[in-house]
Amino acid sequence: MPDLVSLDLRDPLFLVVGLLAIPVYLLASRLPSAVVWSSLTLVDGAPRSLRTRLVPLPAALLALAVVALAVALAGPRTGDASSKVHREGIAIAMVVDRSGSMQARDFVEGDASASRLDVVKKVFREFVEKPGRGDDLIGLVSFARYADGACPLTGDHGNLLNILEQQEIVTERSEDGTAVGEGLALAVERLRHQEVRSKVAILLTDGVSNAGDITPMQAAELAQQHGIKVYTIGAGRTGWAPVPVRMGNGTIALRRAFVETDEETLHDIAEHTGGRYFHAADADALGDVIAEIDELERSEIIEVRYLEYEQHYASFVVLALVSMLASSLLAGTWLRRLP
Repeated sequence: MPDLVSLDLRDPLFLVVGLLAIPVYLLASRLPSAVVWSSLTLVDGAPRSLRTRLVPLPAALLALAVVALAVALAGPRTGDASSKVHREGIAIAMVVDRSGSMQARDFVEGDASASRLDVVKKVFREFVEKPGRGDDLIGLVSFARYADGACPLTGDHGNLLNILEQQEIVTERSEDGTAVGEGLALAVERLRHQEVRSKVAILLTDGVSNAGDITPMQAAELAQQHGIKVYTIGAGRTGWAPVPVRMGNGTIALRRAFVETDEETLHDIAEHTGGRYFHAADADALGDVIAEIDELERSEIIEVRYLEYEQHYASFVVLALVSMLASSLLAGTWLRRLP
């Protein structure tokens, strides 16, 4: 018989059938007598033998058989939970451009309210929340003229997403610029200390590096030295794009401004580090790019989790059969009631 403490039932509602044991016992133990006596006073006063005391045993065995069959129908089983998932997480640093050019309103056709950065935040949120990322360490580096380690690599993805949502495009002229090398170098510094199987940086920018003391290729060299793969994304198109401008009367108007993406440098960074370069001209394309990166960089499952059940219904069926057989034999032999 299985250990009752660890027993699990597949269909516990079948235990209701076990309630039939009560009427079975009452009916079997109260069979009407076929011999009529004038008085049982002398018999009642006599000492009771072992056989007399065990007269209800056949009825009790029939009741036990009913209970055992009910448990068998409920599907008794024990689960072997010794096999577990060993999922090896990876470390991912998201490096996001928040320079003034990310104000362009060309990512969502027909929607002038959504900036490039708004779309990037939405797509990155979906990437972080996707199933299978729970064991990954994900951090955020943002940059314009200066790089900022907005969120360290963390498994607390809820907090990371809150910080991502708070990222804003720079408004001060003194802070505006595109320091691609600085942003990537800071991400490399964060990633290189992590002891994980895979280290990845996802660099997204819509401009040309024009600030910082570290060039994009110097940062790429650092990434390559530390085994960090960089996926680069060129956001938007080179050309004229609508950009919001504050007018003298305080209102906001859209003006066409020229924006340029240095695709060649982004391609070289990705190639040098073993990653890939992607171009995302609009919101749909960016979503496709992030989905493709998601498929390329997944946590490795060393062992698949499964819960293997050992079924025990046969034991209870045998118990029921043995109980019924014993009840029949006892009722017909040693504990036979006359006539």
